[in-house]
Amino acid sequence: MDRLAHGISRITAEAERRLNENTIRLAITGLSRSGKTVFITSLISNLLALGRGRDTLPALTRQLAMQGRRIEAVWLEPAGAQALDWFDAAEKLRDLAGATPHWPPRTSDLASASLVLRVSRGGRLGQHLPPRRLRLELLDYPGEWVLDLPLLDQGFAEWSKATLDLLRQPPRAALATDFMAFLASLPPDAPAEDHVARRGFQLYRALLEAGRDRHGLRWLQPGRFLVPGPKGESPMMWFFPLPGAGAAAPGSLRAALARRFDAYRDDMRRSYFDPWFARFDRQVVLVDALGALCAGEGAFADARRAARQLAAAYDGRSRSRWLRRPLLKRVAFAASKLDHVPDAQRPAFRALFRDMVGEGGPTLKHFALAALRSTEDAPAAEGGPVVLGVPLGEQRRRPFRPGPIPDHVPPPGDAFWRRPYFPLPEFRPPLLDPEGREGLPQLGLDVMLSWLLEDAL
Repeated sequence: MDRLAHGISRITAEAERRLNENTIRLAITGLSRSGKTVFITSLISNLLALGRGRDTLPALTRQLAMQGRRIEAVWLEPAGAQALDWFDAAEKLRDLAGATPHWPPRTSDLASASLVLRVSRGGRLGQHLPPRRLRLELLDYPGEWVLDLPLLDQGFAEWSKATLDLLRQPPRAALATDFMAFLASLPPDAPAEDHVARRGFQLYRALLEAGRDRHGLRWLQPGRFLVPGPKGESPMMWFFPLPGAGAAAPGSLRAALARRFDAYRDDMRRSYFDPWFARFDRQVVLVDALGALCAGEGAFADARRAARQLAAAYDGRSRSRWLRRPLLKRVAFAASKLDHVPDAQRPAFRALFRDMVGEGGPTLKHFALAALRSTEDAPAAEGGPVVLGVPLGEQRRRPFRPGPIPDHVPPPGDAFWRRPYFPLPEFRPPLLDPEGREGLPQLGLDVMLSWLLEDAL
């Protein structure tokens, strides 16, 4: 009898779950320095605060109110026995709200977290029905890895040619002198020797790091050369672009590099893209478009190339023949650091970002946001509007003026690109409650989240 009662209880619980619970799986990534870790921390903190009655995400609140509904409660699910790292939003919030506030470290591996939103039902019958539950599964993964998506449809020769073409152009050409000299020293029929392959890999990786750190470049492949993850550096990664066409001779260096390229590409597909992309039906891609704009024509063109390649990779109409995943229902491309842009210039910034990424497929939409607002608008001063913020390591607020922001991408060689280049300032996080009871101040996060979830709430 006990076994029968237990079976009936289990069947009843499963039926209730199917009727009243929905699951949304949201993957989140971003190009380098786009603020992805803070984005996820803010998303979790603001949803939890919303569940406690704080109106931290007003666009989401308004959307539900129009249907006579509201979010009654939000809670984090326990970590359980999952194999992935746990995204610890509370720890990240303590970094932001500590005695010496600082930005948390960037992602170096896959991490996940899950929230449950309890939502009241609307309409006359709603008061007689139990609330619905939305289970929101979040996957955080390094933005460097997502740049390897286009590699799934490339062979070694095709990738080598495209990469070497880029290395001959500024600003990469100045960074690639040692690597190109190394290539020039190799005979056309160089034999496969591990010490040569590893030396070429190290030189190529060094120029990728310099491009990222010194010039703000974003189109940097392969991504695991910069963020290797838990597997670290392995012989599979000892490859680099090498000129040549046609079949590689057996025992040659080019044949060995091609095998490693194929092994790397297949490992990315098996280890990351297939098992995880197949589970997720929505995607957020963060882009530091303002930082790229201020860094100059070369950096912006590179970020634009990366964003457009990713938009094409996520477009269900041109899915990779190697990538096993369902069609993503919604893809949000978001320009971060909107709080660095004065209010009067935000419409132009949004239009610029749309032009930068391109329209993409029917499931893609563009946004601009600041997951954690660290500035406030100031009255327009001589020279144009400014925002005020406290730079890291300082105590007093200072004005920041990003300069003119066009509403479309200026063509190559345009006079706009002759303006001085400068890095974006890093502002100190605002004063925050380390427990997150009031949520985190944000700009535009609520608008994007309401669009991502509107068909599921």
